[in-house]
Amino acid sequence: MDEQQTHRAETIGVGLRALRRQRGVSLKNLAEQTGISKSYLSMVENGKRLLTSTVFIDSIAEALRISPVELTGQPVAPTDPSTGGAHAMIPALRLSLMGLSVPVSARGGRLPEDPLQLLTARVVRANALYHASEYGTLATELPALLSDLRAAADARHGYVRRRLLQLLAGAYHPACVLLLKYLGYPDLAYVAVTRAAEVIAELEDPHYTALSDFFTAHVLLAVGSPEQALAHAGTAISALERHLGGGRAPQALLGELHLISATAATRDKARAGEARRLDAETHLAEARRLAQYTGETREWHLNFGLTNVGIHHVSVNTALGRHGAAVDAGGALSPEAITAPGRRMAYHADLGRSLAHLRGREGAATRELLLAETVAPQRLRVDPLVRDCVTYLLGRPTPPHTRRDLRGLAHRIGVLT
Repeated sequence: MDEQQTHRAETIGVGLRALRRQRGVSLKNLAEQTGISKSYLSMVENGKRLLTSTVFIDSIAEALRISPVELTGQPVAPTDPSTGGAHAMIPALRLSLMGLSVPVSARGGRLPEDPLQLLTARVVRANALYHASEYGTLATELPALLSDLRAAADARHGYVRRRLLQLLAGAYHPACVLLLKYLGYPDLAYVAVTRAAEVIAELEDPHYTALSDFFTAHVLLAVGSPEQALAHAGTAISALERHLGGGRAPQALLGELHLISATAATRDKARAGEARRLDAETHLAEARRLAQYTGETREWHLNFGLTNVGIHHVSVNTALGRHGAAVDAGGALSPEAITAPGRRMAYHADLGRSLAHLRGREGAATRELLLAETVAPQRLRVDPLVRDCVTYLLGRPTPPHTRRDLRGLAHRIGVLT
């Protein structure tokens, strides 16, 4: 190293040691978390090696929950391999939605004579990946799953075909539709929900028809049409109430329709704020009544129950700008009752967004956003509302330790490079 590089190496080394100790991380633990040898890290801290590898810089920054700028003093472009992998699979998923993906036989594989058990397990796994916000893995597996389900259904008749069509609807909802929505492809999400509606039409089942309207409302919200989302959800509520029957599944679906209606009501800017609040609270009250009957349930590959209703209380108040009410609602909630990381992430993110607008609560807001990232990093890092909140917090006065945490988060979501 020349004199300038030596000085830079010493500066980075001193800074790294200080940051590591502030975080309470030993050199051994940092090595284990980053996959970088302890001896190399020691040489970096002692100014004997100049830290230039982008991979190493990102790994250390991720482990210490800081921005790479804190290490190097220079901007580094953010990387998120998992989400990047999900985006890379969009062309394959687009072909699958168009019905143009490679058939099973051409891929060299063949489904068994009785594929129900195998395909059921794959649909369950796909929806579990969605709820875990494992978008990269889910996007990789979905094209083949949709193709295999279609091929299996086309080759069969009667009860088996009907069961396979139900599985295909379950693969579209929520795994495919909401994956595309949260990755920022609402047009493809609409194609997916349309394909699902075609499948459901053959089933001639009012419960599945209501499910189709529920996800259509989700997509309509994503493209900025809350009025149409409310109309679809309202039609589904009316139809489903006429065919409820017994059991938890239809009651849980009805509850989910009230929750999406509450969300849509908050976004209907054509009406006064008080009217939106009253409509949202009416739907939330009805959802709470239904949740008291159903308990916590995973029907329809969703998460309905009192906990999810409580999470919606936080999100609805946040959306309406009633930030104190959102924080109060959040304080009475234990989101751990829901096993799906994506829903818990939504709770912490919305709570953080409301805290950000309360004077002197910037540190608490940052902690909630960091907790949301810990729970479901891929989901948080594609959330535009979180990006807006972090940008807002960067413009607020905060203590040095909060500022460091905030800048690290800002880098990881692509707000600060």
